Amino acid sequence: MTIFAFGNSDLPMDSLPLKILPQLRERFPGIEFVVKDPNEEWDMPEDVIVLDTVVGIKEVKLFEDIDKFKPAPSLSMHDFDALANLRFLKKLGKLNTVKVIGVPVDVGEEKAVEEIGRLLELATSLD
Repeated sequence: MTIFAFGNSDLPMDSLPLKILPQLRERFPGIEFVVKDPNEEWDMPEDVIVLDTVVGIKEVKLFEDIDKFKPAPSLSMHDFDALANLRFLKKLGKLNTVKVIGVPVDVGEEKAVEEIGRLLELATSLD
């Protein structure tokens, strides 16, 4: 399983997914966590799992359809490009499914790792 991590280390409210990658890699050595830059061209499989910050949620949550996201005000080019690129690739038929593990803006590192871990343990037990 591969999970693509998005984030912006220059913005504290968008950096948590990148900060906790070492802990997630240690806890889940069988999962490949790959950092993707939203400003680059993406070569991704048809079925994608993304780890990213989601504004407006209170706990880590699995979103199974990116079409459910409302466009949000852009704070940086990352905010626009990540969702816009995923939607564009899906519209072109290059992506089949996109699942997003959403991380709240104001959750602590330890809690985020624990909640993401719970989701990943459930997902890997279903494989």
